[in-house]
Amino acid sequence: SGASRRQQGISKAGNHRARTAAIELAWLWLRHQPDSELSRWFRERVGNLKGRIRKIAIVALARKLMVALWRYLETGLVPSGA
Repeated sequence: SGASRRQQGISKAGNHRARTAAIELAWLWLRHQPDSELSRWFRERVGNLKGRIRKIAIVALARKLMVALWRYLETGLVPSGA
């Protein structure tokens, strides 16, 4: 609907190793940065769910981390909530 916001996922057209590294980074981020804004976002979406939904959410988190890294490299500004 008009009020919903849809984000893109990680395409399978890119480098497989880069995608895998981004997803591993997302799991490490959750473990070592549990109080960050992105970790809270992940927990709000997933809660105690397991399986397919959790995997979809970790890919979304990986994308958010890659976007934040890209912005940092381009502008030099540390993302808020990091």
